[in-house]
Amino acid sequence: MDERKDEQAREPETEAEETAEVLNEEAGTDAEAEMPEAAHGKEKGFRGTRAARREAELKKELEQLKEDRDAALSAEKDKYLRLAAEYDNYRKRSQKERENVYSDAKADTVLQLLPVYDNLERALKADCSDNAFYKGVEMIMDQLMDIFAKLGVEVIQAAGQPFDPALHNAVIHVEDENLGENMVAEEFQKGFTLNGKVIRFAMVKVAN
Repeated sequence: MDERKDEQAREPETEAEETAEVLNEEAGTDAEAEMPEAAHGKEKGFRGTRAARREAELKKELEQLKEDRDAALSAEKDKYLRLAAEYDNYRKRSQKERENVYSDAKADTVLQLLPVYDNLERALKADCSDNAFYKGVEMIMDQLMDIFAKLGVEVIQAAGQPFDPALHNAVIHVEDENLGENMVAEEFQKGFTLNGKVIRFAMVKVAN
């Protein structure tokens, strides 16, 4: 009888122990199931931080590339502007040199023709009974003056004008009460300008 009672008393304890073991196992299983989620969360957080760091690095590299590109474009633009300015200066200088060469050549040509003008002027001032001859010389002079006008050649006014050292070359000085101070009393040889530049001074006599 006593042994049977003891067995009956142990059966509830055994059942309680088994229940406790089952609960412990389930709790352990739940804990083990939760552990991978926590680890996964940590790993996910680590990956997110790494991705954010990589994104920041890429943005920094992109900004640096943009700065390098802008600097290169600015340098190329400055180089182009300098080259364009140098070419423009060269073009202007070359054009000015060509104009000077042309002006000098034209001035030399006109100077070669001035003795012809002087001779025609003397012929017109000389006494001539042959009207046809005189008329022919006069026509040649008119033709020469037309050529001078087209070339930009003009006669310097001298007789009766105030003496101007920029236009006149005084070879004689005289006293003349009929003339004012520094007035051109007489012209010995006409002077000429080419496009406003003196190519031959007028040779004159200056009074007072």
